[in-house]
Amino acid sequence: MHLFNEQEQERIRQAVASAERSTSGEIRICVEKSSKHAALDRAVQFFHKLDMHKTKRRNGVLIYLAVLDKQVAIIGDSGINAVVPPTFWDSTKEAMVAEFKKGAMLEGVLKGIEQAGQQLKTYFPSVENDTNELSNDIAFGDGE
Repeated sequence: MHLFNEQEQERIRQAVASAERSTSGEIRICVEKSSKHAALDRAVQFFHKLDMHKTKRRNGVLIYLAVLDKQVAIIGDSGINAVVPPTFWDSTKEAMVAEFKKGAMLEGVLKGIEQAGQQLKTYFPSVENDTNELSNDIAFGDGE
């Protein structure tokens, strides 16, 4: 079961593409209904499963959601973690959660993508001949 319809998925893909235009960073979204694992642990699993650790500048960001568990995790690769404070993603996560609490799941994800892009461009501005290294599609988990 997909938690976003095709139109919503397209809006998310477009938001990722838009956010990535101003940064060399890469953003992925991973969503599942629920998980037996803590959100951060599950995000780490997907980060590797989606080969996000293989970007040229090690500047991939994963936004992970376990919808029914009401869990969110945002993690960045080693290139990001080397230059940002440990609380770097807290404001992005808080903005997303505020939307989720209103029942606005799509808007929360879109806000997270937008803010992640803004955060990334500070440390990883767009570079000439930058290529999109990772898919803009949502990764859907199986709730493992």
